[in-house]
This record gives sequence, structure tokens and C-alpha cells, in this order.
Amino acid sequence: MSTTLPPEIPTPTGTPAAVTAIPPDRLDDDAQAADAQTPHDSMGDAADGTDPDWDELDDWDDPPWWASDWAAVLVTSIVAHLIVVLTLALVRLHQPVEEQVALMAAKSENVPDPVNLIDTLQYSDDPEESIGADSLSVSEAATATAIEFAEIAEIPSPVDTPPVDFGQVIASEVFSQPVAPMQRLTNQKGKVGEGTQGAAGAIDRITFEILKSMEERPTLVAWLFDQSGSLHRQRQQIIGRFDRIYEELGIVQENDERFKERKGVDVPLLTSIVGFGQTVQLYNEKPSDDLGAIKQIINSINVDSSGVERVFTAVEEAANEFKRFRRNTGDGPARNVIFIVVTDERGDDAERLERAIGTCRRYAIPVHVIGVPAPFGREHTYVKYVDPDPRFDQSARWAEVDQGPETLLPERVQVGFTGDFQQEPTVDSGFGPYALTRLCYETGGIYFTVHPNRNMNRAVYRGEVDPYASDLRYFFDPDVMSRYRPDYLSPKDYLEFVRQSPLRQALVQAARMKPAQGIDAPRTRFVKRNDAGLVADLTRAQQDAAKLEPTLLMMAQTLMPGMEHRDDETSPRWQAGFDLAMGRVLAQKVRTETYNAMLAKAKRGMAFSDAKNNTWVLKPADEITVGSRWQREAETAKTLLQSVVDNHPKTPWALLASQELSTPIGWQWTEQFTAPDPPRPNRPGNNNPNPRPPRDDQARMLQKAPTRPIPKL
Repeated sequence: MSTTLPPEIPTPTGTPAAVTAIPPDRLDDDAQAADAQTPHDSMGDAADGTDPDWDELDDWDDPPWWASDWAAVLVTSIVAHLIVVLTLALVRLHQPVEEQVALMAAKSENVPDPVNLIDTLQYSDDPEESIGADSLSVSEAATATAIEFAEIAEIPSPVDTPPVDFGQVIASEVFSQPVAPMQRLTNQKGKVGEGTQGAAGAIDRITFEILKSMEERPTLVAWLFDQSGSLHRQRQQIIGRFDRIYEELGIVQENDERFKERKGVDVPLLTSIVGFGQTVQLYNEKPSDDLGAIKQIINSINVDSSGVERVFTAVEEAANEFKRFRRNTGDGPARNVIFIVVTDERGDDAERLERAIGTCRRYAIPVHVIGVPAPFGREHTYVKYVDPDPRFDQSARWAEVDQGPETLLPERVQVGFTGDFQQEPTVDSGFGPYALTRLCYETGGIYFTVHPNRNMNRAVYRGEVDPYASDLRYFFDPDVMSRYRPDYLSPKDYLEFVRQSPLRQALVQAARMKPAQGIDAPRTRFVKRNDAGLVADLTRAQQDAAKLEPTLLMMAQTLMPGMEHRDDETSPRWQAGFDLAMGRVLAQKVRTETYNAMLAKAKRGMAFSDAKNNTWVLKPADEITVGSRWQREAETAKTLLQSVVDNHPKTPWALLASQELSTPIGWQWTEQFTAPDPPRPNRPGNNNPNPRPPRDDQARMLQKAPTRPIPKL
């Protein structure tokens, strides 16, 4: 039977315990305790003289565990550790608190002013599509999450392109500032200010876009042609350029190994033709790579004389027709699809714009437009029309065409009274019509503003304008105009953007008012034959001026709230637009009211300094002598107009402001002598009219070609 020994008792062999060596001091203490309880001699024998029986040690009573020293040490250690643990538990550890959490919990002292939204707005319930820039599938992808964006692009990178045979292409590669929609940003937007002198020049640039697309995958190009008669010559120019396009694409295909690998597997480039007018027509349901067949289709496009251009309907229906090429086949879409729209108007179905944008974005189809420049702040311009049929009269006539404006809502006041009485020239806005340009912008395409007589160095007069081109007097540098790009927002976001600024609200409201046109050329010469006749003439002139005063006064009152917020506006376009509007309205208000006041002064009676004179002539003057209030308003107008000239040079706003400043605002009376009209002789009969030409001369006269009415363009 094995025996368990206490740790303090030595083994019979005198060796220490197996596991724990007992310290010598503890052995001495235990021995002394044994001596006190059991008598024995110095040799270790019992008092009775007998040796102790080691087997009987098993019967000894073990001392209690708390009586040993090792137990005391163990208890002391446990107590010490408990004290340490409890101390650590009671000590409050410092944990840094994020400042953001504290700030979010605290009540802000600076509460922003609430934005008052228009209560009467009604928005469409149709969802607007948004896709990621890198997405190629048909499903909606992640949208960018940036919450801030710069109002003005800060990194322009102009690209100079060499001139081409068919017209100078001015390609301004400016980073597009993200503006639409306001709650979310996309990082792929189109270009909106590409100026070119001809459609052929735009085709050269589009060829480059097609090549870039073909590098990625086979491509389908759909050409959407306006079927109006005014596009006949432009279509012929594009047909003549098709050979160059396919020749360049063919050369690239032959020299590029990537295209060689695809050859025989899939045609790298297919083309389809769509015509639109009052209806939309797909001319080849099966896209083709036969250049001859494509040119023949374009030549056979019928002219639509209805004058209706359903361009956005055509874009939407074409996108639905060719979306099968954009479906994901596991390795991406089968083809890239590119739309190229050729038109010279703004389109008559702008209500389909949002649907066209949504469909093209859903299937990642960029839309390029070869279009016309929009007139600055106007809906209409005049096009030089020459009958395309040589059997009819080839004389140039001018037809009104809808080509503007460049913004969603008018942002320019309409005032028609100027001191020099000249008709305000129609100028280039620097951008295309709003709806078509936004279609390009939202789908990642390019809008080409085509005008064959574009000249940024001088005025272009009517006699220089080519047939089917619009009458635009001045053009502007696209690089300069890039800072003044319109806000290509959805109607909902645009109205919200305007409502955020009293200055923008004032400008839009004034621009939507009835044009202030009461006097085309006010009467400035008054002959005094007698007092009653002079007063009657002055009164009639006052009545004409009075028609203009209320509209100008209402415009000035509408614009006035924006004056306090001029320094808060950061957009150069809105700054220039407001200062020009307020400056022109004040200038023409003062000019009109002081005109009326000067007539009233003359009615009260004025004496000629030279007794022989009999005519009063009213001339523009810088000095205003009829009221200090008008003098203060005139100074404000000059300050605003001069700020436009200084801060926004080489823009349409600066051009109109300088024109307004060139004419004095006030008036002054001058006197002249007018000789009385000589009596008309009483000539009886026909007064010996010229004889009729002989009959043989009439026979030899050239027969003039017949003239037919101008169709609706």
C-alpha cells in the first residue's frame, strides 16, 4: 500500500519530497514543534526506549490546512490579488470621446435659414435613371456619393486641333463641372460648347469618338436625320464625308491587331439610318456595313414639309430599337451603340426629353448632336432660305426658326428701347438649345454648334451669311464661354436651384415678364409752327412713352430684391446676367422717364435763344437736369453695366453692356431752324408719265423664275 507523506516529513532515505523541496528554515520550525509534543532522546528514540514504527505514521492526525505556513502564504497572495483586482475595477479609465459625437449631440447655435420652396410645383412621378460611369450592364449601378462639388471647373485643359479642309473645329476639352442632378453626382458628363464652321468638321471629331468606341468592342452607329428641307444641303455634306470616315476606320482596322482578331467573328462597325419629322422612320431595320447602301438610304430621305421635328421621340424609339445590342451577354454587351443626331432646330417635343435621357442612360448610349448655336436669350432667329429646287426663284429670303434659348427658363430681360434707336443684334449664346444640349450632357455625348460663317474677331453681316444659316451677328470664344455654361438640371432641380437665391429668383421673374417694347424710335424733332400745334405734338410723343414706363418700372421693382445679394452669388453666369439686366432696366427706365419729363418741360414753354429758330430737337446727353432721383438711378445703372464690361469681357453680356454704355442716358434740348415746306404745284392730268416700253423690248425681257412660299422650317 502506498503512503502519502506530508510535505514537511523527510522520506526514509533522507531525500526531499519528490515535487517540492522544503526550505531548511521550515524543517527546523516543524522539528521544534514535534519536540514539544513527543519526548525523545538526543538520538531520536522515543522516551520509552523503543524505536518509532514508520508504518504507524499513517495513523497520525494531519494538522489542519490553515495551520501550515504555506497556507498562510497562499491566503495572503489571494487577498493581495483580490485587492488589486478590486482596485482596478474601481478605477475609472479615461476613454477619449470623439468630438464628432459630442457635436452631433449638442444643439447647434447657428441654425441655417430655412429655404422656402415653391408651393405650387408639381413633379413627375416617373423615376429618373442614374447609372455608374463604368457600368455597361442594363441594370442600374451604384451612383457616386460625393456631397460637394465646385460651381466652377478649375482645371481647364484646352486642346488645339489643326485646321481641316472642311472647317475649323474648335475643340475645348474643359472638365465638366458636375451640376445635375443636385442630390447626386455622376462623373461622366458630355461636352456642350464645341464650335465648328461646318457639319463636315464635326464629322471628323465624331470619327475619333467612333474609333475610341471600336477599340473597346464592336460598335453600332445610328444616324438620326432631321427631314426638314433646310437640312438638305447639310445631309449632302455628310454623305460626302462618309467616304472619309469609312476610309479612316478601314485603315485603322487593317493596321490594328485587335481589329484583325475580330475580323470574321463580328463586323466592327454597323450603321443604321433613322429619319424624323412629324413621324419617325427607321430606314434599315437590319444595321449594315455596306457604305454604298448607307449613302443611298441617306440620299433617299424624304423631305417633311410639316415643320415639326420630333427629335426626342426619335431618340427614345431608336434607343428601344437598338437596346438589344446593349444587353449583357456574360462578357459585357454585344456592341457599343452611338447616336448621332443631325438637326438645325431645337425640337418640338421637349416634353419627351426626360424619357429620352433616361432610356439612353439606362443602356449607356451616348448622343452626339450636330446642331446650331442658340441665339443669346431668344427663342427665335432668322435663317437665310434659298429654295432648294433650282426651277424656282433662288433669291434669298429670311424665315423665322426656333433655335433657342440656351436655358430652361429665360434668364435675360427683354427691353427694346435704346438711346441710339438701333435694333438689338442677335448674337451667339455660345451653346446649343437647352433641351438638345442637355441630352448630350446627360448621356456623355458632344453638342456641336455648327455655323458656316463663325467669326470671333468681327461682326458678321447678313450679306455674308450662307444659305440655311442663321443670322447671328457676333460669336464668342468657346474657352471663354465655358465658365458661363447654363445649368443643365432637370426642371425640378433647376427650380430648386433658383429658389435658393433671391438674385436668381428676381432675374428669372423679370425675364419672364412681357417685353418692355413701347417705342421703336421716339420722336425727337418738334417744329413750332404755332403754340397749339407744338403742344399737340409733344402730347402725342408723351403718350407713346407712357406705354413703356409701367413695364420698365415693374421690371425694376422685380429685380430690386436681388441687389442685396449680388456679393453672395458665385456663378459668373448669374452675376453677369443680373448686373446686365438691372443695369439695362434702370438705364432705359431713366431714359424713358426723363424723355417724358423733358417733353413736359417743353409744354410749359421754352424760348429760343436765337429768334430765327423754330425747331426743338431732343438729343441724348450724359447730364440729367430734370430730377436728382433719376440722376442717382443713372449712376447705379452705369456702375452695374461697367462691372459687366470689366468682369465678364468677351461675352454676350459685355457686348450688350458696352452697347448700352455707348449711348448717354439723359436728354438735352437743342434748337434749329426748319424751312417751311414749299407749296406743291397743282399739276393736272398724268403729269406726262414715262412712255411704255415697246412690245419688242417686253419680248426680250428675261422671264423671272416663279416663287413659292417658304415652307415651315
